[in-house]
Formats: sequence, structure tokens, C-alpha cells
Amino acid sequence: MRVETLIPDAPPAPAIGGDTSGFAKALDAVGSLLSQANGAEDAFAYGRGSLQDAVYEGARADVALSVATSAAQRLVQAVQSVLNMQV
Repeated sequence: MRVETLIPDAPPAPAIGGDTSGFAKALDAVGSLLSQANGAEDAFAYGRGSLQDAVYEGARADVALSVATSAAQRLVQAVQSVLNMQV
């Protein structure tokens, strides 16, 4: 039996997923907003903050969480579409 090496017709593809710092930064930002909202609510509960600040920080955190959830769902849909492709 003689084995020959395969030579691809196309140039090699660049590495995928080498840098994940953008995703990590986005998750850290959402976590930071949730912590700020929690801090504002605690400050209001202890009489050190205003209700307006607590509601505002809570709304900011809710929006950030909704955006992050939507982005994650779209990512899952894209991956599922790729995995369902017939080869």
C-alpha cells in the first residue's frame, strides 16, 4: 500500500477563536452593572441612597442582561445552524 500526502487546493485558514478577551470583557461589564444595581438597592434599603438611583441602576442592569441574553441566543442559533448543515 502506498500512502500519498494530501495537498489542499486552498491556503490554510486563519486560526479561529484565538482571542476571547472581548467576550470576557463583555461578561465582566454585565457583571459590573449587576453589582452596581445591587449596591444601589442596598444603599436605598439602608437609607444612604435614593429610590431614583436604585431604579435607574436596576433598569440599566436589566437592559444589559437582556442584550447579553439575546446575543447568547443568537450565537447558539448560529452554531446550531452550522452543526445542522449536511456535509
